[in-house]
Amino acid sequence: MARATLTLSLIFVSLFFVPTKIESAKVAATDPATDPATNFIKASCRATTYPVVCVQSLSIYAPSIQRSPRQLVQTALSVSLERAESTKTFVSRLTKFRGLKPRERAAIKDCFEEMSDNVDRLSKSIKELKSMGTARGKEFIWHMSNVETWISAALTDDSTCLDGFSGRALNGRIKSSIKGRMTNLAQVTSNALALCNHFGEKY
Repeated sequence: MARATLTLSLIFVSLFFVPTKIESAKVAATDPATDPATNFIKASCRATTYPVVCVQSLSIYAPSIQRSPRQLVQTALSVSLERAESTKTFVSRLTKFRGLKPRERAAIKDCFEEMSDNVDRLSKSIKELKSMGTARGKEFIWHMSNVETWISAALTDDSTCLDGFSGRALNGRIKSSIKGRMTNLAQVTSNALALCNHFGEKY
């Protein structure tokens, strides 16, 4: 039992303190008080449900976003996909832990399936946004409808995963760790959807 507890602790340490690829990207230093791109991001994030999270997750990409609404949405979706992939990897490793209760194992397995769907849907939304090119009118609306539908479905995946851990019987470190990651993923994905909706309203 002690060895199992130690193994789980090592999993938590290795997964919580290793930055994802997108978060560790090197970007040029800018003065956030005067940089037009950063100010554009801050202004755009006011339309989201979690503006603080929005600014924190996107401001480091200001040099590539500049003041492009399309690039802003593209980056927001990329951040969401990166978080989803990281969460999927985390859940996958938990499925291999031997000290799980039967209900924990079942909930983790279901959550892994939801995360697989999540990654697939966010990937499709990014590809759809890229493929729309300079589309206008009905064609633009059709592409944006697809993007928004897949992002919304990804948000549903997040909620479904958490629902599997409802009830006191599943309280513990595993539930807390998954809840923390899923909450952050849901927030950045919700922000991406809000930015996408705002972008779509301009055309």
